[in-house]
This record gives sequence, structure tokens and C-alpha cells, in this order.
Amino acid sequence: MGHRLGLNRVQTPPVHRHSQNRYGEAGDRAERCVSEQVEGTARIGVWGERFVSTNPTLYIIDGYAQFFRAYHAIRTPMTSPVTGEPTNMTYGFLGMLLKLIKGQEPRMLEAGGPPTYIAVALDVSGDRGTFRSELYEDYKANRDAPPEDLRPQVDRCLAMLKEMGVPVIGSPGYEADDVIAAIAANLKKDHPDLLIRMISKDKDLKQLLERGRVELYDIHHDKVGDVEALKEETGLDPEQVVDMLTLMGDTVDNVPGVPGVGPKTAAQLLVEFGTLEAVIAEATDEAKPKKEWIIKGKRRENIAASVESLPLSKDLVTLRADTPIEFDLDACKLEKFTPRSIEPAVRELGFNRLLDEVKALTGNSAEAPKPTKKAKVDDSGFGGLFDQADDDAEEHVVEGDYTIVRTKTELKKLVSALKKAPVIALDTETTAIRPMLADLVGLSFATEPGAGWYVPVRSPDPSKHLDEETVLESLGPIIEDPKKAKVGHNLKYDLIVLRRAGLELRGLTATGACDTMIASYILDASRPSHSLDNLALAMLNRTNISIKDLIGSGKKQKRFDEVPVEKAGPYAAEDSDVSLQLAHIMLPQLEETGLLDLARDIETPLMDVLAELEYNGILVDPDELERQHTRLQKEIDRLRKAIEDEAYNALGRGFDPDSPKQLAGILFNKTTDEEPGLGLRVIKRGKTGPSTDAEVLDKLTQDASIETTIPQLILDYRQLTKLVNTYLANLAEEIHPETGRIHASFNQTVAATGRLSSSDPNLQNIPIRTDVGREIRKAFVAPKGSVLISADYSQIELRLLAHLSQDKALISAFKEGQDIHRAVAAQIHGVSLDDVTKEQRSGAKMVNFGIVYGITPFGLARRLGVSNTEATEIIDGYKKRFPGITTFLAECITEAQEKGYVETMLRRRRPILEIDSNNPNRRALAERMAINSVVQGSAADLIKLAMLDLHKRLSPNAADLRGEREPEVAGVRMLLQIHDELVFEAPKKVANKAMKLITERMESAMELDVPLVVDAAASGNWFEGK
Repeated sequence: MGHRLGLNRVQTPPVHRHSQNRYGEAGDRAERCVSEQVEGTARIGVWGERFVSTNPTLYIIDGYAQFFRAYHAIRTPMTSPVTGEPTNMTYGFLGMLLKLIKGQEPRMLEAGGPPTYIAVALDVSGDRGTFRSELYEDYKANRDAPPEDLRPQVDRCLAMLKEMGVPVIGSPGYEADDVIAAIAANLKKDHPDLLIRMISKDKDLKQLLERGRVELYDIHHDKVGDVEALKEETGLDPEQVVDMLTLMGDTVDNVPGVPGVGPKTAAQLLVEFGTLEAVIAEATDEAKPKKEWIIKGKRRENIAASVESLPLSKDLVTLRADTPIEFDLDACKLEKFTPRSIEPAVRELGFNRLLDEVKALTGNSAEAPKPTKKAKVDDSGFGGLFDQADDDAEEHVVEGDYTIVRTKTELKKLVSALKKAPVIALDTETTAIRPMLADLVGLSFATEPGAGWYVPVRSPDPSKHLDEETVLESLGPIIEDPKKAKVGHNLKYDLIVLRRAGLELRGLTATGACDTMIASYILDASRPSHSLDNLALAMLNRTNISIKDLIGSGKKQKRFDEVPVEKAGPYAAEDSDVSLQLAHIMLPQLEETGLLDLARDIETPLMDVLAELEYNGILVDPDELERQHTRLQKEIDRLRKAIEDEAYNALGRGFDPDSPKQLAGILFNKTTDEEPGLGLRVIKRGKTGPSTDAEVLDKLTQDASIETTIPQLILDYRQLTKLVNTYLANLAEEIHPETGRIHASFNQTVAATGRLSSSDPNLQNIPIRTDVGREIRKAFVAPKGSVLISADYSQIELRLLAHLSQDKALISAFKEGQDIHRAVAAQIHGVSLDDVTKEQRSGAKMVNFGIVYGITPFGLARRLGVSNTEATEIIDGYKKRFPGITTFLAECITEAQEKGYVETMLRRRRPILEIDSNNPNRRALAERMAINSVVQGSAADLIKLAMLDLHKRLSPNAADLRGEREPEVAGVRMLLQIHDELVFEAPKKVANKAMKLITERMESAMELDVPLVVDAAASGNWFEGK
């Protein structure tokens, strides 16, 4: 029966900043994966290649069979960038459906061609399941519950089918196979020339095959299975399929058959005896002499023993052609479908690759979607289901009053309008994604929904607009007015671009100001994307103009200053208009949820701080990078030779150290194999054979009985090659050609905990746990006459855990300034501080750092190299000695269960989506996430408060923060935020005073019940300051 439901560095492209991949690398990989799944070609086999029938054709899709197939075919996780819902199955099913529709194009374009029909058949349970479960209580009893993320995707697919007008047929108490059988039987009399193709690989449907009238169709491989294919595969006719299914049974559906009889044996028996009854008669004929038996031995015994159950099995596998259904063939006609009606849903789900296919299927133009900004459509009536859109169909007709400012007179009018408005939305258009490499192309503004202005300063034809100096001179006072509230999307980018152009963007915290990207993040940090396009679609039901429509993609991609102002204007003005409309929605939401203070007092002003960090950058010594690169490359070459020499000496053959497969052969092949190996014990296996990951190599290295040094040499080799290829080589390319600095980006809206992240390059990933990794920091230097100051919070998450849990023992240990790991070890093991062993302290340290991440006995045992029992005793001892922590952890989980989210000390929220999941693994992960989000999120709150305080005391650009300057430390600049560390650049003459100020302000950033401790140091480079 059918199924039933119970980061590498990216070169900066010379393009506009909004052109980056909207849905991320994971979504793109998943889309490529499913493209391979749905675009397969016919293969030679027992199923014949598809042929285009000259008859009218009805395609009946076995709904749940295709849902499950699509779900399991796409392994890459996929979620909607707008709603966050899972989408891997939806993508696969929709891709299959669009492929089917598109494949009918030749028939549709042929005048008077035969019609095509499509319908979907579904299982529909009755009050007591299906009639089969009433016949046999254990029917499908072995089936696992469907995955939790499948049900919402089924609902989404059914909604899109309904929107398109594709009939979905079901009958309570019957399965999709029965529905298909009934449709085939009902159509036989009135439509004898109709070809029915069943889109399924369900073996049960083979009983319905009929020469020239009913076929199976594998759309994924473009093959048909007909009567001839069945005969070639099994030697049987369709009338014998039920008997075959009865004999073999079905372990998945729990249909009893004959033990030991599979499909091949069942087919052989029926080829020889013709029917099930004849097989039974032969196996139970006691009068026939034993020497004349044709069915012998255990097989004969099994058939005879199954005689009583076989009638039930036959009843279960027989499809019911009398299933009560309501079916209208005319409603299934392809011409009646409206594929374009699902375009908004396809956009919302983030299916970029399928969107073009949907657009190509014009459908009934009267039913085409009508977004705020719509493509031209053929208004002459139905013009052919598969007509291609006109060349200019993608030019958007914008329903908005957007003005391009080209003259001084028009500029004066704009300035006048902006002066009168209490709140203005603005956006910059530029030549590059990275602000420190971008030149200004134009500015856009909006003061009320549905209207906007675009002021170009660069374009292919400079005669059509004003120059940059004239524009900025007029607009500068408004941009720099701190009382004029500003609205925008990712205003940090605009801050840097305008600063490079000589202006300071002010008014970010004035009443009515809003950065919609930050607002979206604060309202729902779990939202997969905070992009302007996705927010417009989710909140305004609006499809923005695509940047690809303006600049193209690939090798022919243009820069934004190469786009004519006539096309650039509506796109740019729309950005400001949409930002303003979103702000009108989001600001009340922030107030209603009590999150406005977090937005206004923390996240929005922090944007100015981060912009300054990115603008300042950190000086890098390229010669030091080169020296380290050369030195490490020599060591890599030495290690490679040592590895090859040892392999030759031991086995007489070499291998490629970069190949895990070849390494596995060297380590785990037997000495007698054709390719001999060392014969070591396999520790764990991956999909392609024995694993050689770091964990495996580390265990081999620690095994005293193993003499070879190859595992350790490979570990060292991999560490150094990663340092060279990932860091040293790439960092040199990141140095700005004008400043000699690296200007990394600091992202506010990426980590759901509230932590900041770094990119372009990711400085947070520079290794610090190994000596050779830390050496990279030597290349980050202070300019002549200055030093770098590194200030790092000590054990911040543990201190916050003590404060949040109010555990008396942990608070006391911090207040007394004890070695916290030694103090915890003493508590766990009931010994004095002086009697704590090195191993006990190590175990306590591991628990201390792992407790907020939900460390398990298994995880602790693996890290400490002890038994699970010992690890359990350590964790149990911890919980017993620190009951406040145990209570706090439980309260975090309870809060998530009751509210659906947890909060940090500054009331930052993080939704915990699967806290009530029926899947124990997902629920456990959600519980760990709830705990971690409170502690790590509060740590993020703390360092952000410190950054804001120091910014207003040190920065000459902090006008909006109403800070008080510290003249004694003039010239000190904040450069980096890495985890719990801040890095500053200071003139040597004020370094000591600056270090004292930084330490004091960081240690008083938040009032806790335990002291905050900051370790600070000054030096000529980042390495020496740590």
C-alpha cells in the first residue's frame, strides 16, 4: 500500500551591496541537490524509456509516496528564509510537479493536441483508520511515526496544490492506491482511449497495469513501467500480481506472507503454477507421493503452515476498485491550473531555482499573483499554458511615487521636504558589498509610505544628475542632524560609507528611529533571514525589485554605477520606502513586547560602535605573515617527508597524507592485503570506510601499544596545513590596499544568543589554543608610537552563572578570589583546596565550562579519558555540591516550556522552538539551547554594555551617545571585539591611563553578586598582549 501519515573568504565583487546570495550556501547546496534529483534522465532497465503518448493522458500522483520520497531524497536541511519552516520535502515535491507540468509543453503547443490531466491521490484515514486496519489490527503496526518536520510540509504542499487548482482525491478509510484503482476503473467505460500514468514506484499498483491504458511512470528517471516491463521483470501478468504480493507479504506494512518467500520466489511459483490457489494446492496435497512433490522441503512446510493467513493477506493487498470517490476528469485538465498563483509562496519559501520555472508557466493570467510591484502580464486572455514571458516582462511596474532627483531645483525641493519630516528613511547605493571598498553611487530617502526619492551621484551618464560634492553639501546637514530620526536597513553599512564620504550619520536613537534589520533580529532572533526582501515579503506581502534584474549575475554582472539612473531610481527609492513601512510595523511590536529599550539603548547605539570598529580596522604586518607562512611551509614539508618515510620503511609504499581514504588504508589494512597496511584496530567507521578524523588519530596516538608515529605526524600536518591555507594565505589578501589594515565586519544579527560574530575575515576563528596558532596574532600590530591593549573578561560565563543561579558556594568562591576550578574540585570531591589533584582540577574545569552547554557523562568521559561511571560521579557530585546551579538550569528549561523563549539579563529573547518536541534528541538539544542562551546571551549583554560605555568615553564620533570624553586618553581607539576580549590601539604616552580606564569601565559595566575581573595588557602586537 502507499505511505500514510499517523566560512571561507569571499573576494569582494564589484557589485551593489544588496546582491549577495539571499538564502545562504546551505540553501543553494540543497537546491543543487534536489535539481539533480528531479532532473534525471531515462536509464535502460526493465522499465522502458518514456514516450510521448498521442492519447489523452491522466497523471495520477501517489501523494504520500512522493512526499516521503522527496523528504528522504534531500538530505541537506532547508528552511524558509522568511517563515523558518522546514522546506526540503516541499522543494522536492514541487520540483517534481513542475517537471511534470513542464514536460507536457510539446503536447500543449500542438494545435488540437491531446489533453493532459493531473490529479493527486491521498490516503485518508477514517474514524478507525483504514478498512485494512479494521480487517487486521496489526496492519502497518510496525511503521515508525513520521518525522515531525514532515507534517507541516505536507500541509504546505496541499495548500499550494489547492492554490494551483490541482485536484486532490481521497476517500475516508481508504489509501491512495485504492483511490487510483477506483479512478482507473471508473474511467475505463467512458474514456477508453485515456492513458493513465500512475506516478509511484509502489509495487502494489502493478496489479492495475493494463496494456495501452494503465502504466506506472517514474518521473525522476523518466521511465514507464507497463505490462511488458512487468513480464520482463517477473514473468507475470498484472492479474497475478495480487497473488505474488500475497505470497511474499510485506514486512513494512506488516502483511503476513509465507516465511522465506520473497518476490523472486513468489514470481517463480506463479510462473510455474499460475495462481495462488494452485500453489497452495500443490503444497498441501498430502495424497501426492513425496517423490512427485514439486514444492519441497522447508518451503512446502511454510506454505502449508500459512494457508489460514493467506486469504487475509490477499484481502489486504488487493486494491479496491469500488472505493467511493468523487472524481471530475475535466477539473484535472492542465489548462485549468494556475501555476503562477503559487509564486508568492515559492518566494516566501526561498526556492530561487524553482521561481524561474514557475514564472515560465503563465497559466491562466486572470489568476496570476498581484504583488505590490508586478510583472507585465498578457491581458488578452489565456495565451497558452507554457508561453514564455515577453523579453520585458521582468521590468517591474512600481506602485509608488518614486522621484529621481537630477537638478539643483529638484534637490532643493527634496531638502525642503526632508527638513519638514520628523522621521526620514535613507539608504545608500554603492559600488561594492564591503563598505570600506565602496564608493557612493546614490542616496535614497522616504518620509511617508509609498513615496521616495533617489539622488544619483554616479552613473553611466553623469550629465543626467548632480555631482557628489553638490549633493552631499545640500544633504549633509540633514544626514548629520541628531534630532532628525533616521530609519533604514543595516544602517551600519551606511554609517561607514557616509563616513568615508565625509559625513557622520546621526539621529539613530532619536524618537522614531529604527534599523529594521536589528528590529527584526530583536523581535525574533530565530528568523532564518533578516534581509529587506524577506521582511517585505513576510510583513508587507510585497515582492521587492530584484537586484539581479538590474545588475545581472555571473561574468556579465555589472556594478551599480553602471546601471542607468532610470532603472536604478525605483530600486533605490523602494529600499527606503519599504524600510519606512517596516519600521511603522516593527516599532509598535517592539513596544508591545517590552523590547524597545533593548533596541533603543543597546542594539541601535551599538551599531555606531561596530561601524567605528570596522572603520578603524587593525594594522597588519604583511612581512610577519610571510615569515610565518614560509616557516610553517618548511615544517609542513618536513612532516610530509617524515610521514612518507615512515610509511615506506614500514610497508614499502607511500601515500598522499591529504587523502583520508589512503591514510585509512595505511593505518587499517592488514599487512597481507594487496595494499598492505599497519593492521591497526578500526576505532570508528564513516560512510565510506574507517574514519581517520582527529578523534580517531588522537586515540591511536595515546595507545601505548602502537609503535608508529604516523597518527601524531598526521595530526601535526593537518594542523599546520589548516593554519597556512585558512589563515596565513587569506589574511594577506584581506589587507586594505590604502590603509594597510584589515577591516573585518562585526555582525549583530547572526548569532541567536546575542553574541557578535565576525566575518570578512572571521577573526574569532584564529586559533588560540595552540602555540603555533597563537603565533598568527604577532602579525596584528600597533602603528609606530602606539601599542595594542588587550582586555579580556576572566571566566565571564562562570561568573554570570554564579550570579544567575545565586548558588552560595560558587558566589563565595568568586568573592574570595579562589582558583575557581580548584575550589569546585574541592567541593565535588570533599577535600581541601591543597589536596585537590591535577586530575580533579581538570575534571572540575571541564564541568565548569561544559555545564551551560549541557555536558553529558559520555561527553565528559571522552574529554577526560575516564569511564562513563567516573564521569557520572563527577557530574552528580557537582550538582550535589552546587544545588543552586541545578535549580537554575531547571528553571531555564521551565521558562522555555512555558513561554516558548528564554530571556537574558537585559531581556533579550531567544525562541526555543523544539522545547516540547516528541523527539527526545531534539528536545534535549532545545533544553541545552535554553540554558546556554541565558548565560551566553547575558555575557553578550555585558560586553555590549562595556563597549557602549567605552565608546562614548573614547570616540570622537559618539555624538548620539551623549558621552563625556576622557581627554587624558585622547587618541585611544577600539579595534576588535573577539569573544570576551576587546582590543584597543593607544598612543604609548597614554597607554597606562587608557588600560586603567578600560579595566575599570569593563569591570563596572554590570552590577553582579560576584566581582568582574578583566585581564589587560599592552604590547606592540596582539600576541604579546595576551
